[in-house]
Amino acid sequence: MYNDIIELHKDSMDNAIAHLEKESKKLRTGRANPALVEDLEIDNYGALTPIKQIANISVPEARQLLVQPWDKSNLEAVEQVIKDADLGANISNDGIAVRLTFPPMTEENRVDLVKILGTKTEEARIGVRTAREEAWKEIQAEEKNGNISEDEKFAGKDALQEVVDEYNKKIEEMKKKKEEEIMTI
Repeated sequence: MYNDIIELHKDSMDNAIAHLEKESKKLRTGRANPALVEDLEIDNYGALTPIKQIANISVPEARQLLVQPWDKSNLEAVEQVIKDADLGANISNDGIAVRLTFPPMTEENRVDLVKILGTKTEEARIGVRTAREEAWKEIQAEEKNGNISEDEKFAGKDALQEVVDEYNKKIEEMKKKKEEEIMTI
């Protein structure tokens, strides 16, 4: 019975991991990454549309991104959204595409990015903790309603903690990997 409750809340934990993965891709390492701009949204004929749906995003050089809208009328809007995102890049518009050139990473930039990564990691841990608390409340309610015994309740608590530990380990591994990428020159 408690296994069903735990399984239901694994989705929330998976979402926390997926969110951390998505957010950590946006953190710049030594190389330019399309994830830095692909989810920025522009007003495209009255609808907010991510850049990745209206433009080709490429990495012509290690520290450069090239964003080439398929419809040239979107070029200025793309340029403005990228400027507003304040990515720390030099932005140029050549009439065909928007080119972002990133300066070399300094030690100070790297330390700042690691701090941001720490914040994103903590958000993921909070998501996992919240899912654990909700699952634990449901398990306690099942015991209170007489659907499971007190022993099953505590067995459920132990099983839930094992799942939480597993997710926290994944989060920590992701953090270490990304921190290594950021700090590598």
